Amino acid sequence: MPITCKSGCGKNAALKRPKTGDALCRECFFRAFELEIHHTIITNNLFESGQKVAIAASGGKDSTVLAHILRLLNQRYNYGLELVLLSIDEGITGYRDDSLETVKKNRDDYQMSLKILSYEELYGWTMDRIVAQIGRTNNCTFCGVFRRQALDRGAKLLKVDSIATGHNADDIAETVLMNILRGDTARLSRCTDIKTGSNDDSSNENCIPRVKPLKYAYEKEIVMYAHYKKLVYFSTECVFAPNAYRGHARTFLKDLEKIRPSVIMDIIYSGEQLRFKDTVKKPIRGTCERCGFVSSQQPCKACKLLEGLNRGLPKLGIGKKSKGDRMIAQQEKELKLRERANLVKNDF
Repeated sequence: MPITCKSGCGKNAALKRPKTGDALCRECFFRAFELEIHHTIITNNLFESGQKVAIAASGGKDSTVLAHILRLLNQRYNYGLELVLLSIDEGITGYRDDSLETVKKNRDDYQMSLKILSYEELYGWTMDRIVAQIGRTNNCTFCGVFRRQALDRGAKLLKVDSIATGHNADDIAETVLMNILRGDTARLSRCTDIKTGSNDDSSNENCIPRVKPLKYAYEKEIVMYAHYKKLVYFSTECVFAPNAYRGHARTFLKDLEKIRPSVIMDIIYSGEQLRFKDTVKKPIRGTCERCGFVSSQQPCKACKLLEGLNRGLPKLGIGKKSKGDRMIAQQEKELKLRERANLVKNDF
C-alpha cells in the first residue's frame, strides 16, 4: 500500500529523508530542503544585500546543488546578491579537466560568469607533476593547501565579498573526527564555524570570508536533490583521493550512520559546543611575509610547500619546522661543497 506524504499534501511519498526519516513526495522534499538552507542563511546572516559572492565550483554534486539553490533562493527571497562561479584547476589529468566541462555547463545553465584559475599559472606546478615528485603519500596536503589559497587569490581578483563553499554536514562531521584523531585543537576549535575568515578577524585585505550554506545538509539528501532535479554534475572521485586520511574518517562515519542516522548532526553539535581552556595555545592569524595572504605561521604553508618543490625537497613543508630547517641546511651544505669542487677543478 502506498505511503502518503507526511506533509499532508495528499500525494504519495516518493522518498524517505535520511536526515529526519520523513516520507515525502518530491515537491515537498524540494520545499523542505530549500527552506532549511534558506533558514541557515538567514539565521546565520551569511550574506548582505548588494554583496558579490563567489561560489567555489568544482563540478561535483555539492557545488552544483549550491549554485542551483543560491540562484533559486536569491531570486525567491530577493537576497540582492551578485553570484559568480570560481573554479580551481589543480592540473589532474582525467579528473579536473573533465569536471571543468561540467562547471562550464553550469555557467551556461545558471547564467553566471566563471573564473578558472590553475595551479600552473599560480604556482608553476600541476598536481600531476607534484605527485610525480612527492608520490601518493601526502599529496592531498599539497592540493588542500594550494586550493585554499588559490580560492583566496581568485576571490581577490574577482573583488568578491565572500566565498560560498559546498561543504555539507558529512564533510564537517568528518573534519571534526579527523581533528580529534590528530589532536589538532587549533583546527578543531573553528572547523564547525559556518563563517570563517571574516574581516573582523584580520585587517588583511586578502582575508575574504568563507561561508557554508550547506552546513546542515546531509550528503545523501544533496545527492537525492540533484537526482530528482536532474542537475548536471560530475561524480568521478579524484584519482589521488583513495589514499587520503579523510577517507578513513568517512568510512568510520558511514559505519556509525548505519547504527545511528543522527550521528552526523550529533558530531557537528558536539563540535560546536567544544570549549578549550585559556591555557591552550591558539594560532594567531596574520599575514604571510612572502605572499601577503592570511597565515598563522611564517612563511605560510603554501609558500613553504612551494619552496620545497622548487628546491627539489618536496617533503620540506611536511612535518615539523625543525625537520625542514635541517633539510635546508643539509642542502646548502652540499651546494657549497659542489661550488668548492668546481672552483678547484677550474684552477687546473
